[in-house]
Amino acid sequence: MTGTEDVAAIDVLGPEEGDILGDPSGVLDRFMIGGAATGGRFAMVEHRLAQGALAAPLHLHSREDEFSFILEGEVGFHVDGEELVARVGDLVSKPRGQWHTFWNAGSSPARILEIISPAGLEVLFRLLDSSPDLYEPENLLPLAERYGAKVDFEATFPIVESHKLHF
Repeated sequence: MTGTEDVAAIDVLGPEEGDILGDPSGVLDRFMIGGAATGGRFAMVEHRLAQGALAAPLHLHSREDEFSFILEGEVGFHVDGEELVARVGDLVSKPRGQWHTFWNAGSSPARILEIISPAGLEVLFRLLDSSPDLYEPENLLPLAERYGAKVDFEATFPIVESHKLHF
């Protein structure tokens, strides 16, 4: 299988297949199933987080729910003002409308399987992974708004500082 948009019931996506985009020293995203393959019902993305990497600034989305299943390492989450550390086998829910972010909270690489329902937000992830300059506030704020999301850079800085993260 070469693409991630034409997944059929019998297809197998190997561990290094799918589009892998991003920054190896920060966050790599492996696009496993896009909305085109599921009729828009859901998308699946694997996030690979380097040590100390913050995945995204504090944000919320109004259209999608996200579910993060921890595959490897320890992942810190800030969801609606509360923080927790999830470990292998844990599932963390990030419902639409709740401010959240996440980061590698351990001393080794971390991986999570992100299920997005309905699909759509994975398109924003692809854009951001393909053009790192889009993370600049003047670019990210209007782009996120197009996808029904809001970003709060000011509230992100205390999280970065308290956990000694990089973004």
